[in-house]
Amino acid sequence: MNFLATNIKFLRQNNNLTQDDIGKVVNKSRVLVSWWEANEREISIEDIIKLSDYFNLPMDILVGKDLRIKDSPPTSRTEILFNKTKDILNDDERAMIEATMERAIKKYEEMKNKGV
Repeated sequence: MNFLATNIKFLRQNNNLTQDDIGKVVNKSRVLVSWWEANEREISIEDIIKLSDYFNLPMDILVGKDLRIKDSPPTSRTEILFNKTKDILNDDERAMIEATMERAIKKYEEMKNKGV
C-alpha cells in the first residue's frame, strides 16, 4: 500500500510546515503539494528523494509505512536529531539541549507569526 500522500501531509503538519514550505523544498508550487496530499497528482521519484532527504527518512518508509501509527519512526527533524544523541549525552546535557530547542522553536514560531 502507498502511504505517500498521507505521509507528506502528516510530516508537514508534524513539523509545523506549510504546503508552500514543502513546495520550496522540492521547487514546486503550493498547489501541487496540495494535490499530492489529496492524492490527485503523482509525485516524481526525484521529489520523493528530496522529501526523503529533507525529513531524514528512508524512501521505503516514506512511501510504504503509515507514519501516523505510533510504532513508526520519529518524524520531526528535531526528534530525529535528538534521538541520535541518547547514547552520547547524559540526562542533564539532554535536558539542556531540549530546553534550548524548545526556546528556539518558540522564537521561530513567534517570528513566523509576525511575518519576519
